[in-house]
Amino acid sequence: MTRQTALRVWRRGPFRVLFAHHREHEPHHVVMLMILAGALSLIAAILVAGAAGYVAVASHVRHANTYWFPFAVAGAVAANIGYTFAYREVANVGRSVKLGTLRAGAIVAAGFGMFFPRGGFAVDIEALEDLGVPSEEARIRVLGLGSLEYAVLATGALVCAIFLLLDDPHAQRAVTLSWTIGVPAGTALALVAVRYRKWICRGRLKKVLGPPLEAITVVGQIVASPRRHGAAAFTGMAVYWAAEVFVLWVCLAAFTRDAPSVTAVVVGYATGYALTRRTLPLAGAGAVEALLPFALTWVGYRLPAAVLAVFAYRVFNLWLPLGPAAVALYHLQRRAPDGSGTLAPDAEVGGDDRDAQVVKDARSAHDTNR
Repeated sequence: MTRQTALRVWRRGPFRVLFAHHREHEPHHVVMLMILAGALSLIAAILVAGAAGYVAVASHVRHANTYWFPFAVAGAVAANIGYTFAYREVANVGRSVKLGTLRAGAIVAAGFGMFFPRGGFAVDIEALEDLGVPSEEARIRVLGLGSLEYAVLATGALVCAIFLLLDDPHAQRAVTLSWTIGVPAGTALALVAVRYRKWICRGRLKKVLGPPLEAITVVGQIVASPRRHGAAAFTGMAVYWAAEVFVLWVCLAAFTRDAPSVTAVVVGYATGYALTRRTLPLAGAGAVEALLPFALTWVGYRLPAAVLAVFAYRVFNLWLPLGPAAVALYHLQRRAPDGSGTLAPDAEVGGDDRDAQVVKDARSAHDTNR
């Protein structure tokens, strides 16, 4: 059996849901994946709670300050809004692929849902392809979105790690040093690799290293045009990460007696998210619950409080957005953008559905002139 034949077999029958386009997901697929994600999250939380001690965890539950939780709802909403603005700018930079606010918000909300086995980035790629962006370019732009995520998060973690290294004896030095040394060194290596990418990406390495290095150039284009794209993209991503960290901070405050250290929460959060929840399958169900509590212990928090805080955090950033994510997926499935194919370099596509006729007319005019 050849590799292509084996792949076709995997794409059929019960394995179809693993490779299906987001507009091809059927309701029973969504329910099945939600049950799987819920089971992974619950199993991971139970196992980590067992490592912390069920008695200690129960004690923290009895003394929880639940009045903090409404603030977490506000943080979760702000995170989605910030990510929507960042996504729009990455889609728009260099090609003028202009997304309407409603469609961009639907893409972002759906991508954070737990019913995508290939992660939310697969939804992002497919959404850009639906707007007419070529497949390879769509992949590079979404990788650029991921690069923007890590650039903003790593910068914040670096600053906070320096403060922890100087003032906080409870944080493990291995964690703080990894950020204070790793971020500058990694940034320098990335810039050198981008500078010499034509020499590096030769032969078989081109398919492996080419797209990630081209993705970094997308971030460079955003930085090079601060008024058109940079300010909105970096502000949106900064709001997203700040809101996400705030939700975790609120959940920690609910299960600890003292107000948590902001710098410690930022470093613990960044360390626990080796991959962001949008890149992980099923929105990181199971992985985040298993890793993030231990990362918080490395910056000075006790495991019983950490496991409860992460469990509550996942309620607000995974389970609470489940309804909006399902509605957004339904919207994307029922209201696909009109037309597809290769865009002109100056094309403006993907506005809200009420703009569809304008987009169609613009494309027709371009074809006539060509």
